[in-house]
Amino acid sequence: MNNKTSRREFIAMTAAVASTAAGCGNGDDQEAAPMNTDMTDLTATEALQAMRDAEISAEEYTASLLARCDATESLNAWRVLDPEKVLEAARAADRHLASGQTVGPLHGLPLPVKDSVNTSEYPTSAGTRALEHFQPAEDAELIKRLKAAGAIVMGKTNIHEMSFGWTSNNLAFGAVRNPYNPDRIPGGSSGGTGAAIGARMAPLGIAEDTQGSIRVPAALCGVYGYRPTQNRYPNGGVTPITPIFDQVGPHARSVTDLILFDEVITGEAFPAVSDPVAILEGARIGISRDFYFNNLHPDVERITNESLEILANAGATIVEANVPNVRELVAEITDPVQIYHLLPSFSRYLEESGAGISFDDVVAQLSDDIAEAFAEYVVAGAPMRPSDKEFARLRDERLPVFRQTMTDYFANNRLDGMILPCTQMAATPVGQDVEVELNGEMVSFQGVMGRNIAPGSTSGILGLVVPAGLGSDGLPVSIELDGPAGSDVKMLQLGLAIEQVLGHLPPPRIG
Repeated sequence: MNNKTSRREFIAMTAAVASTAAGCGNGDDQEAAPMNTDMTDLTATEALQAMRDAEISAEEYTASLLARCDATESLNAWRVLDPEKVLEAARAADRHLASGQTVGPLHGLPLPVKDSVNTSEYPTSAGTRALEHFQPAEDAELIKRLKAAGAIVMGKTNIHEMSFGWTSNNLAFGAVRNPYNPDRIPGGSSGGTGAAIGARMAPLGIAEDTQGSIRVPAALCGVYGYRPTQNRYPNGGVTPITPIFDQVGPHARSVTDLILFDEVITGEAFPAVSDPVAILEGARIGISRDFYFNNLHPDVERITNESLEILANAGATIVEANVPNVRELVAEITDPVQIYHLLPSFSRYLEESGAGISFDDVVAQLSDDIAEAFAEYVVAGAPMRPSDKEFARLRDERLPVFRQTMTDYFANNRLDGMILPCTQMAATPVGQDVEVELNGEMVSFQGVMGRNIAPGSTSGILGLVVPAGLGSDGLPVSIELDGPAGSDVKMLQLGLAIEQVLGHLPPPRIG
C-alpha cells in the first residue's frame, strides 16, 4: 500500500476481524478467521505511517495480524501468544496517541520475539522444558529500547531447542513449519520468527544469531534478515551460546524496516537516499567462488548467478576474489568455541536472570536429540568438549587471525561487500537433519545449512539476507550480503538498492 486512498479503502474490510482475533492461537475454532491480506501485507513502516495518520488504529491493525496468526496456526510459529493481552496493549497505544502525547517511532507496532530473549510479561524458555514457565524479572536491553520506542511485544516465537540447531524441529514444543511448504523446515534456530514474518503474522520481528540463526530462517522463509556487526545491538538478557558470536537482530519484509529497527536500537539516523539504485553505480562486490559457491543446488546456483547479473547490469562491479584459508580457519575455530562456551555462558545467564535452576537441571530435561548432542559436546567431561587451554588458544590466537583475514579481504580488494548464497539448498523436509540429498549424493545437513553462514558470525562482520527468487519447487532462495565490520549504514543502504533491483517474492499461499 503506497497511498492514503488505498489504505482507507481496506480499513472497512477489517471491521469484522477484531471480533474474531481474540481466539487466535487457541486451536479451538477450526475455521480460519476473516482476513484482510492488504493490511497484513503492510510493511512496518507503512503500518506505522497509517496509524500516525489515523487511517487505521493500532487495535484494527493488531486484530488483522492476530487473525492471520489464527489462520496460519498450523505453522506452530508461536510458543506463547495471548491475543487479548496484545489487543489491550494496542488499545492502550490508541488511547495514548489520541491524547496528543508524544509517541515513539514504533508506537503501536506488535513485534514477535524469539523465545530466547527475556521479556517481563511472557516466559522465556529457550525452547526447552526446564524453562517453560520461567518469567524473567525484567526485559532484555533490546526489548527495553523497542518498548521505549512504542513497540508492543506480540508474543514469543518457537525456536530450535537451546538454539542448538538449524531446523526448529523442537521435540519439546513441536516443529515449526515453513510458510511456503509446511512439510519443510523454516530454518533455525529463530524459525518461529522467520515463519511468522514470512506468513504475514507481523511485518518485523526479533531473532538472534550465533551461527546463522537469523540468516538461515530468513533465507528459507523468504524474508530479509540482518545480523549486524558484532555487538552493534545489545545482547544482554538473551539465552547464550557464546558472547563471542551471539548477536540479536531483526527479520522483516523490507530493508526499510531493517533500517528503522537499526535507527531505533542504535539512535543512529540514516541519511536520506533519493535513488537507492544509484548506490550500485561503482559498488564493488566480491564473490569467493572456491568456498561459498561449491556444490550448490541447481536452483540456488541459477538464482544466485542471475542476481549477480542483475546487479552488474545495474552498475555494480563484481570482483572475483577468494577469501584465503576460510575453510580451514572456520573448521578450526567456529564449533569448538561455541561448544566450550555454552556451559559457562548459559550457567551465568541462569544465575543472573534469576531462573532458580542450574545448568544441570536444564540438561536433565532436554529432549532426546539435544541431550545426545550435549552429552557428546557440551557438558563437563563430554568427549568432544575442548579443554580450557585449547579454547584459550582459539580465542586469543586463531580467532584474531581469522578476523584480520576478513578485514584484509575487503580492504585489499577494495570491496564494499561480498555476496554469497546463504545456504547450499532451499528448505529441506522436516525430520531430515542428518543427511540430505544434494546433486545426487547424500551430504551433511549441517554443512548444507551452516557452511556459508559460519564465516560471517565467526569473524564478527555483518550479514544481510535478501530473498532472490523461488526455486522450481516454489521454495525461497536467498543471497547474503556480507560487509566489513562497522559498515552497517553503508551496507543497509546497499541492501536498499539490491532489494529494489531484485524485487520481492510473492507471499506464501497459506491460511
